[in-house]
Amino acid sequence: MSEGRPIRIGTAGWNVPRDCAADAGGEGTHLVRYSRVLHCAEINSSFYRPHKLTTWERWRDSVPADFKFSVKVPRAITHDAHLRCESEVLQAFLGQVAALGQKLGPILVQLPPSLEFEREVAGDFFKLLRRNFAGDVVCEPRHKSWFDDRPDDLLKEHEVGRVAADPACVPAAAHPGGALDIIYFRLHGSPRRFYSSYDCEYLKDLSAGLAGSVDCAKTWCVFDNTASGAAMRNALDLSHLLSP
Repeated sequence: MSEGRPIRIGTAGWNVPRDCAADAGGEGTHLVRYSRVLHCAEINSSFYRPHKLTTWERWRDSVPADFKFSVKVPRAITHDAHLRCESEVLQAFLGQVAALGQKLGPILVQLPPSLEFEREVAGDFFKLLRRNFAGDVVCEPRHKSWFDDRPDDLLKEHEVGRVAADPACVPAAAHPGGALDIIYFRLHGSPRRFYSSYDCEYLKDLSAGLAGSVDCAKTWCVFDNTASGAAMRNALDLSHLLSP
């Protein structure tokens, strides 16, 4: 990784599959072993349930000083309340993730595919979020209405990066948007979501694009094709391609 603006490559979660065991060798938990070879991870379990303070602290203390976690916003906020959440609900989540300290990276706001862009609703939510959180925020919208100038301008106004996703719900969704001081790729596997591995040619093209972004943005690339165990191998192969 480069000084100052590293390209962070990791996976959703940190399970070490059998075919990566030799890469992430030595003793320790999956997270300890994973963090020896990759420099970030996305915490998705926060989407489904809150965690005890001791859990966040254990994760924080299990990884090296230069490791970062991104954390997914709870479904109670994005999918149940459709961003119309009570301030207390959001503050409770932010209070938990604060336990990660300097190892907290971006907050990830993944929206349901059915959630259309409503400027007032989205604006109120991001205002509330920004009143309570000054760190990096990225948003993964999955409805076509989020991919024109109006939502892009709103995300820029609140300093929120728009995730570049694969598979993309519309062509524009494959590219970063919103505030471009942080670029965040989420690769779910294609053609079979969560299962398919990315081939060498795809990873070579991806590495070239990521290398070009590092001078202007904090850059993350997270593989979410975890169901088949492909994510960590793809992350390691991409890391090797980007190594000096």
